[in-house]
Amino acid sequence: MITGKPLYTVNQIQDRVKEIADAISDDFKGEELLVIPILKGAFMFASDLVRNIKVPLKMDFIMASSYLKTDSTGEVTLHCDVRENVMDRNVLLVEDIVDTGVTLNYIRERLLQKRPRSLKICGLLDKRERREVDVPLDYIGFEIPDVFVVGYGLDYDNKYRNLPYLAVFKKESDER
Repeated sequence: MITGKPLYTVNQIQDRVKEIADAISDDFKGEELLVIPILKGAFMFASDLVRNIKVPLKMDFIMASSYLKTDSTGEVTLHCDVRENVMDRNVLLVEDIVDTGVTLNYIRERLLQKRPRSLKICGLLDKRERREVDVPLDYIGFEIPDVFVVGYGLDYDNKYRNLPYLAVFKKESDER
């Protein structure tokens, strides 16, 4: 069950995505970018983001997880790795939500071993209260409190990704 009104509306999200894309475009003016979203959660954010970035770019994807329903397992499972060569390239890693930082740090370390020219991280949502591993974030959409969020690509048990906005989620058993 989704509770309350949206945490962030469609318009708020789209406005912020455009602002982030403009900042990225300014930072990489005259250069090419390799954008790597972390699937599945970042697909919607990454799609909107790359449509607004104004520098040449290529895309690849990585799929990793450390969540089971609403809880982090603390262990990262890599389901699909990047295929593009990242050596000496400007890489933008795109994440839906930076929570504990465990998954993002694992992926960041793997990419850094491949010696990119630069590695920047863009997170739609930053949940600092839950951070276990300090991961540098270069572009942040919104800082949020310690609540479980669904919509705009984020899920609960692979549901609610299709919501065009972000909403706080509570299991029905939480409300009784």
